[in-house]
Amino acid sequence: MNGSANGRVLGNVLGNALGTVNGSLLRAAGLAFRLAPSPVPRRQRREAGRHALVDGVPFVMPVDSRGTPAMMAAFSIDGDAAAAKLPGDELHPLRLANGRGVLLVTVLSYQHTDIGRYIEYSIGIMCTHGVRPAPRLLPGLLRGRFGTGLYLLDLPVSTEISVKGGKGIWGMPKHRAPLSFDVTDRRVAAQYDSDGLLAARAEIDRPSFGPLPLRAAAVAYASFRGMLMRSTIYFTGDAYVAVAPRATGRLVLGDAPEVRSLHDLDLGEFPMFTAYLPAVSGLLDDHVESWFLTSDRRIRERPEGLESVVDLGLSEEWPPAPVAKV
Repeated sequence: MNGSANGRVLGNVLGNALGTVNGSLLRAAGLAFRLAPSPVPRRQRREAGRHALVDGVPFVMPVDSRGTPAMMAAFSIDGDAAAAKLPGDELHPLRLANGRGVLLVTVLSYQHTDIGRYIEYSIGIMCTHGVRPAPRLLPGLLRGRFGTGLYLLDLPVSTEISVKGGKGIWGMPKHRAPLSFDVTDRRVAAQYDSDGLLAARAEIDRPSFGPLPLRAAAVAYASFRGMLMRSTIYFTGDAYVAVAPRATGRLVLGDAPEVRSLHDLDLGEFPMFTAYLPAVSGLLDDHVESWFLTSDRRIRERPEGLESVVDLGLSEEWPPAPVAKV
């Protein structure tokens, strides 16, 4: 047997061993999720059924969604390059044991919300919030202690009303763009175009491990109006997941201006983690936190502000589907 064949055999043995370990960890995680209490604050349950009208956008509390297909894929990135893309001095990239960071792509095809159907395509860097960077690995276990969350680099959506609400109220970097979300028996794919150019295409092979019951809270950070914004969303549903080396898929970043700055992140070729959620429910907390973004020098460039949303309407119309070739 030659060296190449030996390498393939060894790779298969290691892959199967890691897959067994990962499967055990995922089963343990599933048990933990089943036993965990609901992360949704009591206030959200008390407010159920009440009405709100914020910036002209109508809501029936809570701000929730139901029956949403979703996909996720995490890729390793250069940790220092990730740090350079985080605003202010209190966000730090979540670093793996080898010092690299994590880019997370999450695409949701909302079917039932107060503002209609739309796709949301999230591209962000996993991060922590605090005076100094957190120790490696610990933020994944002690998320509250280290303010673990996702800094949203880009968040295109299908409709104008989603931009008006998500950006104007929660400060998320939403903008309208052609998006697609396609599911087959074997694969999930989502594409994002901008002015006929490819921005991003994420594809994953549907993971076979599951269903894993998901009941969790996730924190999102964004910058808007010169402030760091923090919001929280709560998810429940069944997830099918895979971790490396069994997680398979790819993320292609195109030449659209919205993603050009991401090309220096040294994106990993293969995903570390993938997930497909056939019908997740989500609840976006109406409680929002914000801090001024500060610098040791005078800030001369005015950040994007309310002028970008004040004249937006409530249209639920989608743009044409993406057409850029990959």
